[in-house]
Amino acid sequence: MLDEVAGRLVEISSSTAAAALTLTFTLIHEAQQRGETVGWVTLADSFFYPPDAARGGIDLAALVVVRLAHAEGIARAGEKLLRSGGFGIIVLDLGSADIPMALQTRLTGLAHRHHTALICLTEKNHAAFSLGSLVSLRAHAERKRVEDNRFACTLRVLKDKRRGPTWNYEEFYAGPAGLC
Repeated sequence: MLDEVAGRLVEISSSTAAAALTLTFTLIHEAQQRGETVGWVTLADSFFYPPDAARGGIDLAALVVVRLAHAEGIARAGEKLLRSGGFGIIVLDLGSADIPMALQTRLTGLAHRHHTALICLTEKNHAAFSLGSLVSLRAHAERKRVEDNRFACTLRVLKDKRRGPTWNYEEFYAGPAGLC
């Protein structure tokens, strides 16, 4: 799946963060297995649960995490990481924040130049508008319980400038302790 998003501005939206986080960590795990460095930019008060990520195979010591006080700085911090050219994936955990079009243009160019997957996590329903016209791939993440401790996490592609919005991606996961 990492090859599908490399060099692109990708938006993964979700009404609740669980499915988007789970599927994003699948990408991060794949990148780390290939020896790629991964960066995550988020707000200080909105953060994934590290023990769950570690149980999913994520090397937390190799994950560069930038935590900020204000949402307006997330995309700018991502730009600085992208400019280094040293990352296979950079995740911008935007929540409901937006990225100005001029900054999206710079981010898209840098992601393409450095063949970096720039993943923007947003909180919105599938019918809401994407971040903008420069988003190359937009998918909406959904989670559905299929058994007691098993969940299906699905990416429904809403926009794909390379292949068209005609595909979905689904994986099955065991829920973390406390979710069951």
